[in-house]
Amino acid sequence: MQRQERENMIKFLSSVRVISMEKLMVLTDEDVEHLYSRAYSTHEAYEEII
Repeated sequence: MQRQERENMIKFLSSVRVISMEKLMVLTDEDVEHLYSRAYSTHEAYEEII
């Protein structure tokens, strides 16, 4: 994963989930990707409803 991708994922996660950036920074790339994909799919589904 590229640094910019990770940074964008962390910014998204910190804006839609109640997780501090400090906690997200210490997670592995795989953990960040997993949280991001779950949060994004939930966010996407919510946007379709509205």
